[in-house]
Amino acid sequence: MEQRDEGGAQVREKVAWVLVRDHQVLVTRSHGRDVFYFPGGMREPGESDSQTLVREIDEELQTAIDPATMVHVGTFEVPAGHPERGPFRMICYTADHQGPLAPAMEIAEKAWFRYADRHRVSYVDSLVLQALYDGGLLR
Repeated sequence: MEQRDEGGAQVREKVAWVLVRDHQVLVTRSHGRDVFYFPGGMREPGESDSQTLVREIDEELQTAIDPATMVHVGTFEVPAGHPERGPFRMICYTADHQGPLAPAMEIAEKAWFRYADRHRVSYVDSLVLQALYDGGLLR
């Protein structure tokens, strides 16, 4: 789904899940891609952030997000004109889950990244890794 920025331009938005364990963060890689991304995806028409996150994480990792535990981590943006297809906004949440973390659908693999792995993620995802590192959550 797209929103408008302050200048009226359309901004694509992704709702993403940030799962940190043992100073590492969960990332996923889609089939046919080399770069890793935070799991999550775009809203369907009329969906809230929590509905989007629950649906996307179930589809991608076959696990159930508990929407009552969602906490906003931050919103990260790629500016217009950026080589990585800006403008783009990623709205990130932590949340508890139940079930396996088993890649499904378009997800080829999951991985646990440290701060040193930031060169293996997209630009916007590297902003999240930097914020987690700055906050002492990643090593």
